[in-house]
Amino acid sequence: MNHSKWEELRLAMHSLGRNVPAWRIKHLGSEFVSDWDREWFHHFSVGGYASIEWVEIKVTDPAQANLVLDALRTIHLPVERLPDVFKIIGHFRPGTWVDYPANVPKR
Repeated sequence: MNHSKWEELRLAMHSLGRNVPAWRIKHLGSEFVSDWDREWFHHFSVGGYASIEWVEIKVTDPAQANLVLDALRTIHLPVERLPDVFKIIGHFRPGTWVDYPANVPKR
């Protein structure tokens, strides 16, 4: 993914106000996964976006999940839907399959 798409994600999640979801990041070349964080305005962009392998967005209820999914559909990001998490892929590994939100069902 490029810088512009990460910025669109950051701004879309920040704009959810009291419905803002938590996120965590895994960077390329590291097995470390960050702690969950809800601050999208500054924390999410610290260090830039070039090395983000993936971002997980954790949702707490169906209403929040639908808001996040609507935003992901608008931005058109590659996403994997897990039970309470949306996983956004920044760098694909060979053989990785993800879908785009238009094909991800609401729950």
